[in-house]
Amino acid sequence: MKRRPPPPAPRRRAPGPSPDAPAAAFRYLVLNKPFEVMPAFTDPEGRRTLKDFVDVPGVYAAGRLDYDSEGLLLLTDDGTLSHRLTDPRFGHPKTYCVQVEGVATDAQVAQLRAGVTLDDEPTRPAEAEILPDPGFWPRPKPVRNYHPTTWLRVTLREGRKRQLRRMTAAVGLPCLRLVRVAIGPVQLGDLQPGQWRALSAAEVDALRRSVGLAR
Repeated sequence: MKRRPPPPAPRRRAPGPSPDAPAAAFRYLVLNKPFEVMPAFTDPEGRRTLKDFVDVPGVYAAGRLDYDSEGLLLLTDDGTLSHRLTDPRFGHPKTYCVQVEGVATDAQVAQLRAGVTLDDEPTRPAEAEILPDPGFWPRPKPVRNYHPTTWLRVTLREGRKRQLRRMTAAVGLPCLRLVRVAIGPVQLGDLQPGQWRALSAAEVDALRRSVGLAR
């Protein structure tokens, strides 16, 4: 009677860095995502993606930035950091400059600060203030010719789908343009659309500490 050969040994993946691994084990990039670019490296509809701008393998977007939004997008292979940046339980701040239709009033800004109701559930309180025109780069598709408009700086600590656009609309200020300028201590700075850079060691340290991770 022939004996059956033993089954092949299961393949084992090389273990990746543990959640407590030092920051040097990971990569951290910041991209100024242009208007009408998908926040992923592939798109079944053939639209522009991160692959058109970033050629670093193995990194992924830590959270979303909508197709029609612009600005700071963090790319990393640090899964624990990505989770803490995107899980609303951690309440990590993300700051945006948003151009809205009309002249914003103090009462409308106060409504944003207090939180508005979306889908029968109130949003968390936000930081909001009126800004002078920040002088951003021109957009490939110019903002519709609505006059007057107002620029606001808003910091959110949660990330519902298209939340900020829905919040400004709810207080009577439809969004015309949205640019993310900061994620916690990491700033967009003077990066132009499509440009990216690696975070400095000091920025990585500050970012990880801001979500309770070791250096």
